[in-house]
Amino acid sequence: MIAPYASDPQASRGRLFPEEESAFRSCFQRDRDRIIHSSAFRRLKHKTQVFVEHEGDYFRTRLTHSIEVAQVARTIAGALALNLELTEAVALAHDLGHTPFGHTGEDALAELMAPYGGFDHNAQAIRIVTALERHYAGWDGLNLTWETLEGIAKHNGPVTGAIPWALAECNAGFDLELHTHASAEAQVAALSDDIAYNNHDLHDGLRARLFTMDELRELPILRGCFAEVDAAHPGLEPQRLRHEALRRFFGVLVSDVIAVSRANLTESGAGDVRDIRAAGRMMVQFSPGVWTDLKQIRSFLFARMYRAPSVVEMRAQVTQVIRDLFPIYMADTSLLPAAWQKDVARAEGETGLARIVSDYISGMTDRFALQDYHRLTGRTVAVGGQGV
Repeated sequence: MIAPYASDPQASRGRLFPEEESAFRSCFQRDRDRIIHSSAFRRLKHKTQVFVEHEGDYFRTRLTHSIEVAQVARTIAGALALNLELTEAVALAHDLGHTPFGHTGEDALAELMAPYGGFDHNAQAIRIVTALERHYAGWDGLNLTWETLEGIAKHNGPVTGAIPWALAECNAGFDLELHTHASAEAQVAALSDDIAYNNHDLHDGLRARLFTMDELRELPILRGCFAEVDAAHPGLEPQRLRHEALRRFFGVLVSDVIAVSRANLTESGAGDVRDIRAAGRMMVQFSPGVWTDLKQIRSFLFARMYRAPSVVEMRAQVTQVIRDLFPIYMADTSLLPAAWQKDVARAEGETGLARIVSDYISGMTDRFALQDYHRLTGRTVAVGGQGV
């Protein structure tokens, strides 16, 4: 049973290229499966979440992060009686456009691409699923449904102001109504991203010894989570204590989103998904109190993890990798693989060429970027104390 405001696969607005639908999978299930089987999804295995992929086997990568987001999203969508498969598809695809080295790589590539229209990882995800995945006989991209594309483009809310060029190209041929909110399923995927990374970044920061459990005990929400574990399991060994406290933290966030969003959806009187898009505000939200507490936790993570000296040093090194690779490929496009040379031949001017180089570099994994950097420059980057 799904709610009236859930996305109904039978009422989908369809695909850009019409095709016969499956007899045993809904269109949203098919979208999810195409995303999972895409090359871009596999490459997330070796792309940075916070720590460069080589720095440790236990740190999250973009792939494990995306899987965790999808798991949270399915739980919340199920509780809200939304469509699980659409929710999962958007969650799994939301980071497909990330560069090597995470947000550090994105910042470097955006700076390099500023004269050519810029770079945005959300818009790049749309470009990947509509143009750069080239496996099907009848079209470029994955030919996803309108609803999945909308969710990838707008899961964080309406796209206002200047529209990134990669998103504008897609939108010109398949209007995603960028001025409106996305479906409740896409909104769930967005909040699940927040829940997943706030939780697992605390795990990874502890593992990296960037802060201590005693420091986490002083943070809002976590203070109560640790107190619950201490009361139920006095003297628990540190590794289990950490896990028990953080899984309670996870539960607090999920429960809060479900309660608040259920109330929002009920009070809205939404009769179908169109009402969700026209509501003028996000229906899936944290409560004001939990959101305030989360901002304090984010500030802690920013100061103690994202700007830790060791992380800042690695950011500087991998930024230089992107800054050096881009002009090398711009100066000599023959260095691009043979499969990319048709695109090079069709490129319109320097901007067209830069966008091809950007597509190529943004698709690299951490390890491939480091290997290519060494091959083309002879220089190495030390990761985890070793030259890579």
